Amino acid sequence: MVALLRTVVGGSTARALPTGTAPANRSAPLADAGQLPPLDSRQPPWPGREVTSGGVTLHVRETPGPAGATPAVYVHGLAGSGTNWTDLAAQLAPHAPGLALDLPGFGRSRPLASGLYTPAAHADALLCFLAGQGRPVHLLGNSMGGALALVVAARRPELVRTLTLLAPAMPDRRPSLSRVSDPWSLLAMLPWLRRRVGRRIAQYTPRDRVEQMVRLCYGDPSTVVEHRMAEAEREVVERAGQSWAAHALWQTTRGMIRGWFSGPQLWSVAARVSAPTLVVWGGRDRLVSPKLAKRTVSTLPHGRLLTRPECGHVPQIEQPVTVARAVLGMWQAAEAGQW
Repeated sequence: MVALLRTVVGGSTARALPTGTAPANRSAPLADAGQLPPLDSRQPPWPGREVTSGGVTLHVRETPGPAGATPAVYVHGLAGSGTNWTDLAAQLAPHAPGLALDLPGFGRSRPLASGLYTPAAHADALLCFLAGQGRPVHLLGNSMGGALALVVAARRPELVRTLTLLAPAMPDRRPSLSRVSDPWSLLAMLPWLRRRVGRRIAQYTPRDRVEQMVRLCYGDPSTVVEHRMAEAEREVVERAGQSWAAHALWQTTRGMIRGWFSGPQLWSVAARVSAPTLVVWGGRDRLVSPKLAKRTVSTLPHGRLLTRPECGHVPQIEQPVTVARAVLGMWQAAEAGQW
C-alpha cells in the first residue's frame, strides 16, 4: 500500500526547494533553540488512552505540559498514527501539553459507528474532539492531517488558536509514474486484480513495509535510527491484527481522491482560515509536491513558510528541533500580535 499512497497523495519527482522561496514577508521566524529541551532520540511513544467527545471515541497519546497552557493537538497523515509526533511533542512539551490523536480506523482508534471514512467524516471526528477541549488549541497536521486541520480551522475558527501545516495534502491532480515505487500496489487500484495483488502484498514482512515507507517518506532514509524502525515494525504487526485497518486505509484514500474532484476545494477553504498559520515543507517530498508550498502560503491570509530542502514528507520526524523552533516562534509571535 505504500506505493499506492505515493500514487494518490499527489506530488511529482522531488526537487530541492531552496530556503527563501516564501512570498515577500512570509518567511517563518525561529524561536531560540535554548527554549527547547535536548532532543532524546530514544523517547518512546507517549502513553495513550481512549477519549470520547461528541459521541466519537479516539485513541489519544498525551504529552505532559505546563498547567493552564494552550494544548497542542497533533493530527497524523494517511497510514500514520499519533506516534508520528513523539519527538516534536517532546520538544514542545515545556510550552504546551500535547494530544496526538489517532483518526478513526487508524492507529489504535476504532472505526466510527457510521463506518464512513470520507474527508467529511474524519473532519467531523476531529471537530468533536476539539470541541471537547473546552478551549482553543494549537492545531498541527501532517499530510492528510494537514488537509483536515485546514477544513476544521475554516469551519470553526474559534477552536483554533494557531495552525501548523506540515506538507498538507493539497490537491494535485497531475499524474506521474515517478510516484510509483511498487507496481504491485499500483495494480491494486484495479478492482478485478485487487484480491490477487493483495495476496502478493500480504507476503511482505513488517520490516519490508517499514523500509518501503521510510524510503518513500524521508528525505534521507539513512538518518532513521534502528529503535524507531523497530517501533514502526511493532505498529505494522499491531495494525495487521485489526480487522478494519486495511479497509480504513483504502476507503480513506478513495475519499481523499474523490474530494479533489468534487465538493469544496481545499484552496478555497485555505483562503477562509483566519488563524496564524505556519506551513512547513520538505524539498525532497515525494508525496506532495514542494511546488505547492508557495501557493499554499500565498492562499492563507496569515500564512508563513519554513522550507527544509533536505527533508521529505515528514519534517516533524526528520527535523523535530527545527520544526519545534518554527512552531514556538509562531506561538510567541501570535501571542505578541506580531504574526
